[in-house]
Amino acid sequence: METDQPATIAKQIRELVGSGAVSSSEDDLTAHSYDAWPMAVKWHMQHLQPFRPDLVVRPKTVDQVSRLLGWASGNGVPVTPWGLGSSVTGAPLPMHGGIALDMSSMRAVLQLDETNLYVRVQAGKLGIELERELSDRGFTLGHSPQSLDRSSVGGWVATRATGQFSSRYGGIEELVVALTAVLPTGEIVETPMVPRMSVGPDLRQFFLGAEGTTGVVVEVALRIFPVAESRHVESLHFESVAAGVEAMRLVMRVGLRPFLVRFYDEDEAPHAMQDAAFKGCAMFLGVEGVAAVAAAEFEVAIRICEARGGQRLGPAAAEAWLGRRFDFSTIENRLATPGGFAETIEVAHFWDQALDLYRAMKEALAPLADEVLGHFSHLYPQGTSLYLILLGQADDDAAAEACIGRIWEVAMRIALDEGAAISHHHGVGLARLPYIREALGTGMVPLRRLKDAFDPANVMNPGKLGLT
Repeated sequence: METDQPATIAKQIRELVGSGAVSSSEDDLTAHSYDAWPMAVKWHMQHLQPFRPDLVVRPKTVDQVSRLLGWASGNGVPVTPWGLGSSVTGAPLPMHGGIALDMSSMRAVLQLDETNLYVRVQAGKLGIELERELSDRGFTLGHSPQSLDRSSVGGWVATRATGQFSSRYGGIEELVVALTAVLPTGEIVETPMVPRMSVGPDLRQFFLGAEGTTGVVVEVALRIFPVAESRHVESLHFESVAAGVEAMRLVMRVGLRPFLVRFYDEDEAPHAMQDAAFKGCAMFLGVEGVAAVAAAEFEVAIRICEARGGQRLGPAAAEAWLGRRFDFSTIENRLATPGGFAETIEVAHFWDQALDLYRAMKEALAPLADEVLGHFSHLYPQGTSLYLILLGQADDDAAAEACIGRIWEVAMRIALDEGAAISHHHGVGLARLPYIREALGTGMVPLRRLKDAFDPANVMNPGKLGLT
C-alpha cells in the first residue's frame, strides 16, 4: 500500500465496507503480523514484524468482499485473506503489506440438508463450533484436523487441509461439494451445487490449496456424515517401523477404511503411549460405521496387524489420544521458552519409498534437534504421510529462529531428492516458498498463467506460491 495517503485509503475502504469493519489499531495490526508458524512465534518473541499489514478489514457480507476486492485491484492494494491465523507455515502473513482480510465475522451456517448430506457455511466458521452444531443433529464433518478448535472452513479450503480421520473420510478436496468465491477483480463465482458433474474443469480446484492467490473463498458446502453407530479402537505394539508400515499398507490394499491409523516410531511411541518406559513402536487403530460392518472391518484390520507382528495392548492408550488429540501444548510450551524451538514437518510418499524417506529424514535431522519424533498417518492405497516433530533448545530466540530455518532447508532438500511431496496437509505459506518451484516443476507454467488471468493486478496474497 502506498504510504503517502494511508488516511485517504482507509477512508475509501470504510466507505466501501462500513467504518466498523476497518481497523488500523496497533493491536489488530500486530495480531495479524503473526500466525502459528514456529518461525513467526520466534519473531514475535523478538518483537520483529517482517510481514505486517497496513489495515485489517473484517467484512460481514459477500457483497462487501466483492466491493473491496474490486477497489483493491483498481488501486493496486495487496489483499491477504486471514482465517483464524492458525496456519503453521506463514500462509496468511502479508508479504507486501496492504489489507489483512479477516474473514472471522462471516461465520453463519446457511443451510443444513439432512437428506442430501451437506452443510453450507460462511468461510469464517470455526471448525469445532460447526462440528458441535452438527453433532447436536446427529452428524459429523468427518474432517478433524488437530487445529479444529482454532481453524476455519475457509482456511481448510485455502490450504488444502486434511484431518486426523482422513483415511476414512478423505481430505478437504473430497469433502467440498461446492463453494462461492470472490475473484480479485470483484466478480462473484459460484460453483455448481450438484453431487458430481462432467461439464468442463472442476472449478473448485482453482481455489483449493491456492492460499488466497486466486480469490477469496466466502461460502463452502461440505459433505456431512451420520454419526457412526459403532466404533472400535485398539492400541498395538510393533517391534520395528518396517513391520508397522507394512501392516498399514496391507490394511489399505484390501480396501479397509479405518477412521484412525497412527503409527509411531520408537522415539515418539513413549509420548503417544504416555509411558516413558515403553519400548518399540506403537499403533492406534480405529474403525467405525454401521455396527456389523465396523466389527468385520476391525477384525480384518487386527488380523492383518497381528500377522505382521502387532500385539494388542487394549484400547486405553488410543482412547486417551482421542481425548487429547487437539492438544498442541508440547509444541507451544517449547516455543514459549526463550531459545526453545519446535517444528512439525509433514511429507508424503508411495509405500515402496516411505521407509527410505523416513530413514533419510531421521538421520539428517537428528543433529539439528534434541528430539526428532516420527509417525505415519493419513493412509491411501498408494502411500502414506510422514509427520516429523522436532524439539530443541538454542541459546536465545535468534539462534532458535536460525535452527528452524536450517531444519526446513534440510527437510525440504531430502523430500525433493527423494521425490516426495514436500507438504501433505500444512500447505506452502512462507515455510515452503523457496522450494515450491522445484516441487511443482513444469506445473509452475499453468499456475503462473492461472494467476495472471485471475489476478491481473497481482493484489491477492502477492508473492505466495512462488508467484512474484
